Amino acid sequence: MTTNHNASPELWNHDLAPTTPAQRTWRWYHFAALWVGMVISIPAYMLASSLIESGMSAWQAVLTVFFANVIVLAPMLLIGHAGTKYGIPYAVLARASFGTRGARLPAFMRAIVACGWYGIQTWFGGSMIYTLLGVLLGAPIGGEPLPGLGINFGQLACFLGFWAIQMYFIVHGMDSIRKLETYTAPLKIAICFLLLWWVYDKVGGFGPLLAQPSQFVEGGPKAGLFWSVFWPSLTAMIGYWATLALNIPDFTRFATTQRDQVIGQSLGLPLPMALLAALAVTVTSATIVLYGKALWDPVDVASRMTGIAVLVALIILLIDTASVNLAANLVGPAYDFSALSPKRISYRTGGYITAGIALAMMPWKILESTQNYIFTWLVGYSALLGPIAGILMVDYYLVRRTRLDVDQLYREDGVYAYRGGWNPAAIVAFVAGVLPNIPGFMNAAFPSAFPDVGETFKTIYTYAWFVGLAIAAVVYGAMMKGQRVPALAPRHT
Repeated sequence: MTTNHNASPELWNHDLAPTTPAQRTWRWYHFAALWVGMVISIPAYMLASSLIESGMSAWQAVLTVFFANVIVLAPMLLIGHAGTKYGIPYAVLARASFGTRGARLPAFMRAIVACGWYGIQTWFGGSMIYTLLGVLLGAPIGGEPLPGLGINFGQLACFLGFWAIQMYFIVHGMDSIRKLETYTAPLKIAICFLLLWWVYDKVGGFGPLLAQPSQFVEGGPKAGLFWSVFWPSLTAMIGYWATLALNIPDFTRFATTQRDQVIGQSLGLPLPMALLAALAVTVTSATIVLYGKALWDPVDVASRMTGIAVLVALIILLIDTASVNLAANLVGPAYDFSALSPKRISYRTGGYITAGIALAMMPWKILESTQNYIFTWLVGYSALLGPIAGILMVDYYLVRRTRLDVDQLYREDGVYAYRGGWNPAAIVAFVAGVLPNIPGFMNAAFPSAFPDVGETFKTIYTYAWFVGLAIAAVVYGAMMKGQRVPALAPRHT
């Protein structure tokens, strides 16, 4: 990358600089492979279970996952456009709307959420190593839970081991992650078909779960309650990819053309996500026949296989988890932390920070229950990220008509400095988008401490991502209307 001599040292480094033509090597199939690689993951596999536990039939769950991903694809493509057009990452794009200093707020929020996800995926990887060792040794390892942690020494050691394995890709950078995703995506698709074949061969069909009716039908235990479950579930499914919807420019900045990022993402996200949900339902349906109960955790299923199959299955799951985690949960926060202090923090150092915070967050605590996973974690952070997406899209498409002065994004005294580096309109819009969701979040996260939250606020919270995005978009658009936007006439100095 060439040096921008007009850039402020506190806003520019080589990792945050616009990509050069030589770096734009990602074609549509790279994006499709990226998404297939990220979609086929253990947390995504387990999403369908939360919907069926809520009372949905198998196909209601699959369609809910599909609709959510069609919806979240829209901001993916819209926000991704800026990455391809200007070669800039999310943390730099946010400067156009939030200001050169204010952009650190959405960058930090996106980064912290990703740290949580990085920890969760690392926990899954560690759990697989723990299970594999237990199968190979013929007995569980680790002993009693450690005080204050709630997990035993064996689980902790396996978690730290998998955490250490992923450090290789932090050291070797973005290109190593692209190669990992491209090469492992076909393997993952093949494994899905093999798993279906294994299920069909063992059971002689696909089991009873597929024929199980919804609990919302007339006479069912949750008759008439479908929509009260559907909307928060849809919001949670959108929340699953809400982080990527923001930082997708971190990937699209490497696209050869806009067509590549649009086609690649459109092919790689909604349909594969729905097919994975269908696979999860089908395999789990078979486990009812095989083991007498529904097993939604693929690690648990793999551990019950025999012979070489268990070793192969768990190794593949380990590769899968590492590839998903690095692409979905490392790239974004590494850039975001770098943007907080470009002079001191490189992309690689940002990766180290991400991995360190993920350790401290004790991800197994987040996963203790479905309630924590879905309504507190996924919906909760979607309430924060929805408003940011709304502001970015309104600013880029309606305020600036997709025109940015890239050089000015790296200058503290440039047109995106607003007031002391902060754009008051973006801050007010963000707060306006988040505030209505706070009472509902407090009730969902701490029901015993906040039992008296009104039904209106609880209802608003079920639509958290939609509500936050819509309010922030309207408020930001109204406050920016009529304001002079000098970046519409790019100035080069």
